[in-house]
Amino acid sequence: MASSNPLSDAPRPGGTAPFAGRTVSRIGYGAMQLERLHDDRGAAIALLRRAVDLGVDHIDTAQFYGNGYVNELLREAIRPQDDVMIVSKVGAAPDPHGPVRLRLAQRPEELRAGVEDNLISLGLEQIPVVNLRRTDSGPGIRATGEQVVDLDDQLAVMTAMRDEGKIGAIGLGSVTLDGLRRALPAGIACVQNAYSLVSRDDEDLLALCAAEGIAWVPFFPLGGAFPGLPKVTEEPAARAVAESLGVTPSQVGLAWLLHHAPNVLLIPGTADAAHLEANMAVGDITFDAATLATLDAVESRSSELLLGPPERR
Repeated sequence: MASSNPLSDAPRPGGTAPFAGRTVSRIGYGAMQLERLHDDRGAAIALLRRAVDLGVDHIDTAQFYGNGYVNELLREAIRPQDDVMIVSKVGAAPDPHGPVRLRLAQRPEELRAGVEDNLISLGLEQIPVVNLRRTDSGPGIRATGEQVVDLDDQLAVMTAMRDEGKIGAIGLGSVTLDGLRRALPAGIACVQNAYSLVSRDDEDLLALCAAEGIAWVPFFPLGGAFPGLPKVTEEPAARAVAESLGVTPSQVGLAWLLHHAPNVLLIPGTADAAHLEANMAVGDITFDAATLATLDAVESRSSELLLGPPERR
């Protein structure tokens, strides 16, 4: 049933949506949690195969997930005939001995090196979509010193790699509204920002993406990834709706995102097969007008939480 939200003229749970010149399922898979299966490669491969069996046709990854381990899993598990779109990201690099196991890598030469590393570990000649992860908004590390790089300089190397055929399309992450406006002439396929039912700082940015035909791919879609961030699973309205529908609060939070705007694509991550199936099932959850209005009325709390530069952690 239609929402009063102007972004949701014809919301549809599940289904498909355009993404970087393709039509994909609105529910994909975020591969970061596969790091947890570092000691059980067989289980990790089986989970990826199960995701494909359930209809996943776009998977989000990064070279710094497990210092290349996750990309190696994708190379082994995903076959050309699966027709799965692999989406990676640059802007950080593995730092296995550091306190958080990654460091910022924002300089143009580091972005190029990141794409090259992804190509090798994924075994691809071209990565369909590569997200340039900025540090301008949302929770996470903020760039300092030489890692403060102008967006135009970064887009220049990203578009050059697209012209060279190494990248199929360019996305942006942790970007501001002004940043996206500046980047539009370069051609942007998607935006990945922290966004959830309880943290909706970027409503204007989401609206711009919808107007420009840009996919909105929220990370931290249930909030709460770091201490101090609000959690969808602790939101009374989400818990009440979940109980009334016989689903979990997490499923309510993910389903709300699908209802909220037609350009939303989900990439929930997990290392557990049952959890994977529960995530995929949110495409079948529908809300009546009253339920959707109740969820839309949930107060948004700021998602701003700075972790500081790596050396200060």
